[in-house]
Amino acid sequence: MGTSKTLLITGGAGFIGSHVVRRFVRGYPGYRIVNADKLTYAGNLENLTDIENYPNYAFERADIVNKPRVTELFRKYDFDAVIHLAAESHVDRSISSPDDFVFTNIVGTVNLLNAALATWKDRPAGKLFYHISTDEVYGSLGDEGLFTEDSPYDPKSPYSASKAASDHMVRAYGHTFGLPVIISNCSNNYGPNQFPEKLIPLVINNIRNNRPIPVYGRGENVRDWLYVEDHAAAIDLIFHGGKEGTTYNIGGNNEWKNIDLILLLCSILDRKLGRPSGASEKLITFVKDRPGHDLRYAIDCSRLRSELGWKPIPDFAEGLEKTVDWYLSNDKWLAGVISGDYEKYYEKMYSGR
Repeated sequence: MGTSKTLLITGGAGFIGSHVVRRFVRGYPGYRIVNADKLTYAGNLENLTDIENYPNYAFERADIVNKPRVTELFRKYDFDAVIHLAAESHVDRSISSPDDFVFTNIVGTVNLLNAALATWKDRPAGKLFYHISTDEVYGSLGDEGLFTEDSPYDPKSPYSASKAASDHMVRAYGHTFGLPVIISNCSNNYGPNQFPEKLIPLVINNIRNNRPIPVYGRGENVRDWLYVEDHAAAIDLIFHGGKEGTTYNIGGNNEWKNIDLILLLCSILDRKLGRPSGASEKLITFVKDRPGHDLRYAIDCSRLRSELGWKPIPDFAEGLEKTVDWYLSNDKWLAGVISGDYEKYYEKMYSGR
């Protein structure tokens, strides 16, 4: 990729997207970064207040399901590349409302693919459609083994099925139309700015407020945890050095049972909040397991390591301490997210533009 590019980053006001946007805006001043986000409950422009006035950054409120709006953005900016993160991503929500996942994750992705194809068909050199996906498309592992880029797809939830379908469409556009595409599939992310429906910020917030900590089943499900800034660094490497048509798995090599992770968070927060040891454990409440709950995910990211030299930087203890400290130090952000007041920020900053 050259030094002067216009990039579309979808979902850039979300958890992972905001870290990617920040990294590219700061790290590549010669790039023009356009952040397109619908600003649903998980999209928060307050995640990006530190870079919103940078001269190489622009925000567009847009729903990728709206095909004319997507086409309009491509005509306006003539994008050289797309980093596609916009997605409905919470498994529980996909069980209660699968239609939203079909529209955003499948139809929205196809709208972007069609717009890129129409824009780049006569000059594909140097263009790239980079699609960010999840390890959940591979299904569930037993006690041993790792997902590789060649693992068969076996999605178990409406969320993972919709992401699997979007992956297949991206590959199909690469094979059928010659669209330059790359896909990466990541494990569970954690870190600052994550909406508190996800496990780690949910536990932190509930412990701090002495609320019950809900644990599905007996908490035996295993996840591979990846610090969000490490994921953003991997996306950067793949975008600039990945091979067209290739898939890269991104994992933290950091497996934890849910119950063990929760117990660790209880210990950390007891110490940081000055509570007696074991106090927060009393908040743990076991609840009925969700339907189709995958037992274990774990990623083999040796391709990413060997081809592009990536490796996760902080160990889990360091990353988790940084994450807890961030949430404890950002009361206003967390309160705004929980109350819904974050939605007012767009009206304050952008309604008159």
